[in-house]
Amino acid sequence: MLAGEESGLFYAERLKAALRQAAVARGEAEPEFRGYGDYGFKTVDLAVMGILPVLKKLFYFLGVARTMKAAIDTWQPDDVVTIDYPGMNLKLAAYAKAKGIPAIHVVCPQVWAWHRGRVPKIAAALSKLLCFFPFEPAIFRGHVADGRFEAKFIGHPLVDIVGEEVARLKSGTGERLAELQAVGERRLVALLPGSRKGEIERIFPRQIAAAKLLNARMSDLFFVVPAASPRARRLIEAELARTPVANLLVVDGHARDVLRAADAAAVASGTATLEAALARVPTALVFATTPTFAWFLRYFVTGVRFAGLANIVWERCAYGGDDPPKRRPGEGPGKGGPMPELLQEEFTPEALAELLGGWLTSPDVRAEAVRRLDETLALFRSDGDALGNAAREILDAKTV
Repeated sequence: MLAGEESGLFYAERLKAALRQAAVARGEAEPEFRGYGDYGFKTVDLAVMGILPVLKKLFYFLGVARTMKAAIDTWQPDDVVTIDYPGMNLKLAAYAKAKGIPAIHVVCPQVWAWHRGRVPKIAAALSKLLCFFPFEPAIFRGHVADGRFEAKFIGHPLVDIVGEEVARLKSGTGERLAELQAVGERRLVALLPGSRKGEIERIFPRQIAAAKLLNARMSDLFFVVPAASPRARRLIEAELARTPVANLLVVDGHARDVLRAADAAAVASGTATLEAALARVPTALVFATTPTFAWFLRYFVTGVRFAGLANIVWERCAYGGDDPPKRRPGEGPGKGGPMPELLQEEFTPEALAELLGGWLTSPDVRAEAVRRLDETLALFRSDGDALGNAAREILDAKTV
């Protein structure tokens, strides 16, 4: 089971538990697992983004690939399960499939956003592709690779995970984040600036400026920033040392706890935006990158009008999984979806403060935002729980 990033590890640990449970229910032995960590590779070294950073570590990644291929040859696993992290994982999945070992990939690469030409290559590399979004299997229709590939929608695991957390809290068995007691009766605004250094440096200063604008208009606000890691916390606190904000608290992790308690949120583009939707909190998706990378995204990412997962699923399902319509004249890039988006130059403190202020001051505006999120979240559900579905698909995989 190969997961090269923290988000993948999050699903991997839960998928292992689901596989053990499913195997025992079938009267089979509990499965044994191996992954990158068993061969000395650390997630912090594997999780590298961007062309230049990858090129700088090219020989390291070539070594990782050699080691893991040798591990597949030596151990001869019954299945190779790869979770997201497609750059490395799809190469290893293809190697396993070529050796006659079922190769199952969890989390569909975002071919619906750009580079549809990768679809046949992905299908040829895999035995099964387990998709989190309902429109994704249709993209692979017709790419069966001699009957040795299938793509299936299993539902999104976060829907089940967050639902279980909410149920525990309602029953009194779940733990609430103690730091949130400091909020008292004030309205809470969650600020999530991302986890990477570049994200925090470009996004958090604008979130801080918006918080200052809101503090000037309302006297009963409290801002909470969940830091994704100790390193992220240091970067956040360094920015706050330069630009202090009244009524702001930084906590270690627990983003979903903060989002569930929030009255409004500003969240950096990524999986956290889906967590915000699941928390049913009106949310502004925010994103800022370098001008060069922004040009790259606008030029190459042509298959979607939105950056947020909730917005993408909402639009794709509205149009039956086909390519969504082109943007109409005068229509901004993040308009129309259930989660407003402020991207690059549109992401200003004033624009963010206006969005958040609308949800904080108008019950009707807030209720409409929650209603649209609820409608969209229904699209993420499949029959049964997502990881249970994944476990059954993995155990059913046959030698290819």
